[in-house]
Amino acid sequence: MKAYLLAAALAALPAAAGTAQATDWRSTVVMTAEGGMAIGNPKARVTLVEYGSMTCPHCREFARDGFGPLTANYVKSGKVRFEYRNFVLNGYDLAASLIARCAGPKRFFPATEKIFAEQPKWIARIQGSKARIDAAKALPADKQIAAMADIAGLKPLGVASGIPAARIDQCLADTKAAEQLFGFGRKAAAEQGVKGTPTFFLNGKRVEAHDWATLEPLIKKAL
Repeated sequence: MKAYLLAAALAALPAAAGTAQATDWRSTVVMTAEGGMAIGNPKARVTLVEYGSMTCPHCREFARDGFGPLTANYVKSGKVRFEYRNFVLNGYDLAASLIARCAGPKRFFPATEKIFAEQPKWIARIQGSKARIDAAKALPADKQIAAMADIAGLKPLGVASGIPAARIDQCLADTKAAEQLFGFGRKAAAEQGVKGTPTFFLNGKRVEAHDWATLEPLIKKAL
């Protein structure tokens, strides 16, 4: 009887107050219908879209200066959703973009950050490889993209981002995926009048901002 009464008394005690944990929306990453990669709350008050190129130095600067504070201060809390759309400018851009997208949405942004961070180095490799570039041009279409990735030294950057080397080889040989990536980005860009990178849209409206310093005040205003 005493044991029963003790159990009943304990059951009647109020549960200890717990601390509710807010959702970290940076873990929510999906591919969009436009072929972009979106990170954040799908019901965020503000949606930021960037058309960017992996070979664009100003896009690299935004990745360096803006992606961290954007995701930490706005995406994490669910206030802003950020979508990156690859606007492919050349074969090396295509190779880099295919590698970043190779393991799906979850690996996309870490791989993209790594590729942008190393951009000056791999661009320099390309500029110093005229003979290898000429040889790559003579290869079949399904071999050219992989050759460009080798010239630039892009595969190790994908591996360093957690993408298996064998998987990268498959992605670089997938000409259908390459055509889709090029087509998706160009179609969406043409519909919105995008001609250069980076180009940003806030809630569907193009804004005159090309770096974090000019873009953040616009985000704050939209919020």
